[in-house]
Amino acid sequence: MKKTIKRNICLILTIVLTISALSGCGSAKDNQTTAPELSENSNTNAENDTSVTNDNDGGTYEAAGEAAESADPSDSLSGSSASVEQSINDAADSLYSNKAEKRSQSAMYDAEVEDCAPYTYCYGEPNGEEYNEIDEMGFTSVALNPLSTFSADVDTASYSNLRRMIEWGYSLEDIPEGAVRIEELLNYFDYDYALPKKGEPFGVTTQIADCPWNANTKIAMIGLKTQKIDFSEAKPSNLVFLIDVSGSMYDDDKLPLLQRSFSLLTENLTSKDKVSIVVYASEDRVVLEGVNGSEDKTILEAVNGLEASGSTDGSSGIITAYSIAEKYFIKGGNNRVILATDGDLNVGLTTQEELEELITEKKKSGVYLSVLGFGTGNIKDNKMETLADKGNGNYAYIDSLTEAKKVLVEEMGATLVTVAEDVKFQVEFNPDVVTGYRLIGYENRQLAEQDFADDTKDAGEVGAGHTVTALYEIVTADAATTYSGTTLKYAKEKKLPNEEWFTVNIRYKNPGSSTSKLQSYPVDKVKYVKTPSKDMQFAMAVAEFGLVVNNSEYKGDATMRTVIDRLKTIDTKSDEYKDEFCYLVRRLEKN
Repeated sequence: MKKTIKRNICLILTIVLTISALSGCGSAKDNQTTAPELSENSNTNAENDTSVTNDNDGGTYEAAGEAAESADPSDSLSGSSASVEQSINDAADSLYSNKAEKRSQSAMYDAEVEDCAPYTYCYGEPNGEEYNEIDEMGFTSVALNPLSTFSADVDTASYSNLRRMIEWGYSLEDIPEGAVRIEELLNYFDYDYALPKKGEPFGVTTQIADCPWNANTKIAMIGLKTQKIDFSEAKPSNLVFLIDVSGSMYDDDKLPLLQRSFSLLTENLTSKDKVSIVVYASEDRVVLEGVNGSEDKTILEAVNGLEASGSTDGSSGIITAYSIAEKYFIKGGNNRVILATDGDLNVGLTTQEELEELITEKKKSGVYLSVLGFGTGNIKDNKMETLADKGNGNYAYIDSLTEAKKVLVEEMGATLVTVAEDVKFQVEFNPDVVTGYRLIGYENRQLAEQDFADDTKDAGEVGAGHTVTALYEIVTADAATTYSGTTLKYAKEKKLPNEEWFTVNIRYKNPGSSTSKLQSYPVDKVKYVKTPSKDMQFAMAVAEFGLVVNNSEYKGDATMRTVIDRLKTIDTKSDEYKDEFCYLVRRLEKN
């Protein structure tokens, strides 16, 4: 039975603890992992409910739960547990093949906490996972520094990785430090922001409202959105699949899931596209080179024929993949390497600094990079985030076939087609209105003030159909304050009315250009509303959740319960991903 399915139905431990025939939850072919101890708040009793939804695979645990409930414990002692195990296997197979009907996540959300099904969860030890440290930003005085400068970020890996942890039973105490980047939680979702005006790459939406977790502050929202495209009508693509086939990719949530994910992508390629496949383990190897995108059978046979073994010389694979991408480079087209890995590079260039230097050099070729993370237990999130950031690309974590469909099919244009490069934000606050501010998230995306107008400084890329959301917690005041520094828009001598709270300045480059363009959006008191839009309400709930999970010193009155209560006032049923978020918040509280 698939390892991932065993993890998902670890409730069987409560009825077959003495069955030696079962190999144990979460055991791999040649390496067994153990479940860390759950916190005191985590309920490990499986007697109240047996219908937790595995929303990621579109199935339900009801069949497995019913099999467990109907089993006679004495059967296991007498060695006649085969029928029970077969029932559970059948249920698991149904889960894995997506044939079972999906239980409504909103139904779980509407239920009381006590109705959430308590199970004993098994999952890989997180000790081998690596995350970059997050140095949370505090409040900045507008008098001392009225400019806030940061790079756009469209990565979503942190959200789906957190979902994986929640689904596998992690409590708040189990979630590794640095694993939750609030901006990636925010940017996982789609928002109904203004679309771009003619001739502009994106539209901008702004709004100000009272802060839900701090009665003394307000929240300013900045939303950016690009126009979606039909990938079939996009420019030709030159894609190189760079696939990690090292021994660490053996598990079912790694190479097997990767193969199924790439099958979804392949189905959407056409004759105008070119596909190459490079694999790496102890050494790199070219599997396919310059194959027509319409030859899906050839591509799928090559992908599905891969097996995992050996060490991980990722740097050699990267060099080879970029060489192939340059060989088949399409001028004016979409040239991209898609790296699929758990990030555990242990041969060749292995440190984060070495990989950053390598990929910074390679991106000069004009080839973009998308990074897809897989697996658990040994995820090197820090390396994958760095590769995507420095490689003019994006980073997503694939925890299920549902997520693969979202990233590689539903959001194919956003994932694979760049519409704006080196996108930078610089917000200038008016000291007559705002005395202090704090950008929520984006700690790893901060830029120096002078970097904003420096076109040699790298920043984030935004794809077709992406939304970018930034939230500031701000302190307002009636009295003007003193400040020093460069010439500013809100300098006293300009005598501007203090109706403007701040101005959003955005710099970006058209793909392939070396010169940036500037757009500015003043935000005045009209943007302050007592009842914020549904998008802003949801975004604030997501940010509040992130503050609680990270145990932020700025979380104020926020708790898991206040997040749940706030979400009850927001209609999320029309958006399956926002609806799932409601479910996950409850699930984490129950864990």
